[in-house]
Amino acid sequence: MAIGSDCSGLRRALIVTGEASGDLHGANLIKAAQSCDPQLSFFGVGGEKMDAAGCQIVLPSSELAVMGLVEVVRHLPRIWAVFQRLKAIIHGSNPPDVLVLIDSPDFNLRLAKQAKKAGIPVLYYVSPQVWAWRKGRVKGISAVVDRLAAIFPFEPEYYRGLPIDARYVGHPLLDEAKLSLPTIEYRCRYHLDQNSTVVGLFPGSRSNELKYSFPTIVESAQKIKSRHPLAHFIVPLAPGVDEADLKSQLDTAGVEVTFVRDPIYDTAAACDVVLCVSGTVSLQIALVETPMVIMYKAAPLTYAIGKHLLSVEHFGLPNIVAGKTIVREYVQDEASPLTLFNEVDKILTDESYRNEMKQNLSHVKTKMGEPGCSTRVAQMVIELSCRTEQGEN
Repeated sequence: MAIGSDCSGLRRALIVTGEASGDLHGANLIKAAQSCDPQLSFFGVGGEKMDAAGCQIVLPSSELAVMGLVEVVRHLPRIWAVFQRLKAIIHGSNPPDVLVLIDSPDFNLRLAKQAKKAGIPVLYYVSPQVWAWRKGRVKGISAVVDRLAAIFPFEPEYYRGLPIDARYVGHPLLDEAKLSLPTIEYRCRYHLDQNSTVVGLFPGSRSNELKYSFPTIVESAQKIKSRHPLAHFIVPLAPGVDEADLKSQLDTAGVEVTFVRDPIYDTAAACDVVLCVSGTVSLQIALVETPMVIMYKAAPLTYAIGKHLLSVEHFGLPNIVAGKTIVREYVQDEASPLTLFNEVDKILTDESYRNEMKQNLSHVKTKMGEPGCSTRVAQMVIELSCRTEQGEN
């Protein structure tokens, strides 16, 4: 790739993500890039965190925050409208200097194809999980993506020999995994006794997660409350999640909770155990070494199709990083209220079991590499935006 010797001019990066985790990673990337190169600005599809970081939000990421085969089909008209809007920008009179894509591979790889046609360099941040399913996608990815920033050390190997610059950059969570408030002070804020049992219920942010997983979480909480009547429950609310929608289900079940919108690390660290949906949040919990149970439910048809496509032993990210089962994970019918309750109860009552899990979680952080991921990816974006010849790799 030719890097321009003069990179002093104003440049624009179009950035697109449809996930809450992508909004977090995108925000950290934007802040790192602007610190290194104030001449590079960002606009595109993102959420509150990217907006706060200085990104001009053309469309909210909630327009793309759909997961599952059945759910995507239902929202195709909306997704198609977003695609056409971004396609027009790429092929318009004032195209971006670089396209940055985060997560949402089925949508973003189609967008990358349009950028390739327009001669706009593409960086994909957070490799599509080709190691989990549809390994054959690597050839298609390498055909439309110039650089790929992989967050797990084993991912670049899948692209070896293909015309793509795939680099391991470390994990972005390591750049922001810290407590903003000591756990003692956090508990005091919500009038939680230091010796009381605190259970976190982390339902996720996607509408289908709330639809299919949250009722099971509520039933599990009922059983936990019955066994541990003095336990306190904390529910963190992701951006865009309406407290009233969750509160009505909990009130009906007779489960009293404290809703919070605090940094996820502070909330997780204040809990003795967390019952969470699968996703980035499980790694965030792991980084503060809080014992957890991971669960996931999807639409029956989505699960029936997806289970035949997956080729991994684990779906929980802490287990994937560790390369073994360190926290229990339950999917679909296995994720019953009784099963989840039994595991939470074991963590709360079996000290040796709890301590072993905490020790294993401490090793996850070590295996995730060194901080500085956002800066490394920012340098990749800056280099691509500085290319003197759009068609040259």
